Amino acid sequence: MKSSFLMYKLYAVSPQINIQQHFVYHIQSSGVQKKSMANINEGRAFTEEQEALVVKSWNVMKKNAGELGLKFFLRIFEIAPSAQKLFSFLRDSNVPLEQNQKLKPHAMSVFVMTCESAVQLRKAGKVTVRESTLKKLGAVHFKYGVVNEHFEVTKFSLLETIKEAVPEMWSPEMKSAWSEAYDQLVAAIKSEMKPSS
Repeated sequence: MKSSFLMYKLYAVSPQINIQQHFVYHIQSSGVQKKSMANINEGRAFTEEQEALVVKSWNVMKKNAGELGLKFFLRIFEIAPSAQKLFSFLRDSNVPLEQNQKLKPHAMSVFVMTCESAVQLRKAGKVTVRESTLKKLGAVHFKYGVVNEHFEVTKFSLLETIKEAVPEMWSPEMKSAWSEAYDQLVAAIKSEMKPSS
């Protein structure tokens, strides 16, 4: 979390840094390897071992999904404050983020959808959210101009949130399992990123 704090200070001092530069610095300062979202192989299999790690950790986290979802989104906004502009209910709000009445339910919904998608990935052999939801997610992400850097900040925030939620379970293998599940979800959303019909 220390690197996130340093990132926020850097952003506050130098607001002209764009999200991509901002996040590259964050990754370098925290030792996380950056993976280009353009190189995701959608056809990769999600193994039984990866599934077991995701299911085990989700079973522990789901009882605190609301709190974890909020932490997940607060971390995104800490790393990339400009991302708040992507959410209509945050644009003109003077309420602190953690007190915004619309943020917590939205954050929980996104966190649960992401985690449930990961849990079902191996059995289904693909990302499983309702088709209409996937199309809607793609259209909304397209409409608001979501770019690769937003997905990368979100991935980093998700992994850090899970790591803090289940520290005794966290391992390189668990990180890899959640990373793979997230990458496949993003690839599915990107495949639907076009204007709504």
